[in-house]
Amino acid sequence: MWQMRKYVAFAFAFGTAFSAIAQAPLAIYTDNLVNGFQDWSWATRNLANASPTHSGTNSISVTATAWTALSFEHSDFNVTPYSSLIFWADGGTSGGQRLQVNLSYGPNGATNGPTYALSPALPAGAWQQYTIPLSSLKATGVSNYNRVTIQLTGSGTTNTFYVDDIQFGAAPAPALTHLNINANQTIRTADARWFGLNTAVWDSYFDTTATSNALQELGCLSLRFPSGSLSDNYYDWVTGKDGNTSRPTKWPNFMHIATNAGVQAFITVNYGTGTSNKAADWVKSANITNHCNFKYWEVGNECYGSWETDTNTVAHDPYTYATRAAGYIALMKAADPTIKVGVVAVPGEDSYSNNAAHPTVNPRTGVTHYGWTPVMLARLKSLGATPDFLIHHVYPQSTSSHPTTGTDSDALVLQSTTGWASDAADLRQQLTDYLGTAGAGVELVCTENNSDSGAVGRQLTSIVNGLYLADSMSQLMKTEFNAYTWWDLRNGQGNDGSFDSTLYGWRTYGDEGIINANGNPGVDRYPVFYGFKLMQYFVRPGDTILNAGSDYLLLSAYAARKANGALALLVINKDATTNFNAQISLSNFVPLSTVTVRSYGIAQDDAVRTNNLASGAQDIATNVVPAGAVFTNSFPPYSLTLFTFTPGPAQLSALLPQPGQFVLQLHGQPGTPYIIQRSPDLFTWIPVSTNRLVGNVLNITNAISPGTAQQFWRAVWQP
Repeated sequence: MWQMRKYVAFAFAFGTAFSAIAQAPLAIYTDNLVNGFQDWSWATRNLANASPTHSGTNSISVTATAWTALSFEHSDFNVTPYSSLIFWADGGTSGGQRLQVNLSYGPNGATNGPTYALSPALPAGAWQQYTIPLSSLKATGVSNYNRVTIQLTGSGTTNTFYVDDIQFGAAPAPALTHLNINANQTIRTADARWFGLNTAVWDSYFDTTATSNALQELGCLSLRFPSGSLSDNYYDWVTGKDGNTSRPTKWPNFMHIATNAGVQAFITVNYGTGTSNKAADWVKSANITNHCNFKYWEVGNECYGSWETDTNTVAHDPYTYATRAAGYIALMKAADPTIKVGVVAVPGEDSYSNNAAHPTVNPRTGVTHYGWTPVMLARLKSLGATPDFLIHHVYPQSTSSHPTTGTDSDALVLQSTTGWASDAADLRQQLTDYLGTAGAGVELVCTENNSDSGAVGRQLTSIVNGLYLADSMSQLMKTEFNAYTWWDLRNGQGNDGSFDSTLYGWRTYGDEGIINANGNPGVDRYPVFYGFKLMQYFVRPGDTILNAGSDYLLLSAYAARKANGALALLVINKDATTNFNAQISLSNFVPLSTVTVRSYGIAQDDAVRTNNLASGAQDIATNVVPAGAVFTNSFPPYSLTLFTFTPGPAQLSALLPQPGQFVLQLHGQPGTPYIIQRSPDLFTWIPVSTNRLVGNVLNITNAISPGTAQQFWRAVWQP
């Protein structure tokens, strides 16, 4: 993280049938560009034209020659939730302009989908609405569009014309969405480092009981310190100063909170202005002198970025970084051989090509690259140094201060969470290519994630960011990333980001923290706090991530198998306006007839807005509702819903396969622990054994010898 910051309600009930209403459209231009679309036009235009306008205060005036165009770019997005492209146009004084429209995809929007010619020509001095079916614009098999182009053709006039209110119209909501979970389709085992938070040295409230209580409530299992860009200027960890500035949270404060909470830690040592000797001293202080057992240590923070402090002779240079990082790794491990040391990396072999002095050739492809990660890894290999993990940071949006356009997008930031899989594949391939067999033992971790790394606006403190955290973390859990660390615990309020009316939310400030400085359990706990809190009930270390499927983009499903045999299903409704009805089908798992449901959404966040705090209505709601192997449920707009299914009752039967042999046969849930109990009278039950089913049936032979007094037997699920 490169910056430091200063300090329509919907019913929410389960089993209730909602009427499906229109899904939210995706605006491109209102009075300015919104939802993160950027102006890549090559026609002469004015995006702040005051007159004429179709609505609001601005429109776009276009003075174009034939084949020049308005063109608006965005990072890749899926148009599945939308059915049409809609805009209004006015032909100005004489009209007669003829336009065509297309969507583009691929790198820099280089590949065009089908072209759609508009009819009729633009009218003179009047606004005409044009609605183009997306079925006419989409290329077969393409889901990652990134550009919308409205082009003047050569068959009409070339007088100045006007365009306003450009948007993707929403497709009708599906009558029924299908969510499928197979309890036998496992992906991986859960890691404790997924439940991490960054901490800030400027947090005056960090070393307090409020922090300890919040970490316990959240189920936080990992903390990072000193975090962010100050790590590369946090030279003197002994005095707690970066430069000449003394920070309120110092090393002893962090040790106090982290060790009392019993969490693991990621410590970021100073690369930008520090030394390997100083870093080794820090390791010794933490683990030898103070016995903290802090295992994970990072060499610098985002050292590839020009925003980071770097006083090396060649700044932000991967070759220099790798050379020095090798020294850091050696000295830090000499201080404590049990620690793991990681280096910063980025996906893309040509990303952050900051210095062309040390090109490296990919030994697999033969292609020369100048990017940060290839040069760094190749240099480490030449030095015989192998890191223990690669550090990845993800911020899908970055808003400039006082933006003139709406650079945040609620709908599209919730699409961005699928990027974890491609990032993991990219980084793993680079490790294999440049480190060879040594790369196989290098972990991938994320030590910073939030929806926006720039100026803070409405989205950061709205329900959307709470959904983004849960969705991002859940997507990461399906990959090989072994740590997830949110930015951050407390950060500070600001209002220099986007507050465009297209963004959902009611707070008049943004904050990249999950809790405001004073830690008030009501107003100052943002929706992202409760999104994080909910995740501890979804999965814990040692549980198993399962494969879950949804047949609709805006209703995401994730599943986990608990160590005790229970099944968890997390469902996220990413639409701002629509209730989705879904059929939930469980395979290879038979639940009890009821299920525990935890939920958080608009209703709870609105309880904060209306000051209805005394009842605790702002917190996660818990209900018990009817369920089964197949059942339906309604999911309100912008909501998190977590089902925890208890395995159904086991069946125990007795077999006499041969004289003198007695066999108890247990039928139940695979992977579920059951206690076999016996009783002489049906009142007093004595545990005999605990058994975990591998399949659906377990045979227990010689459970009782023939001739023994009458006994009663039962199998009980052990939660």
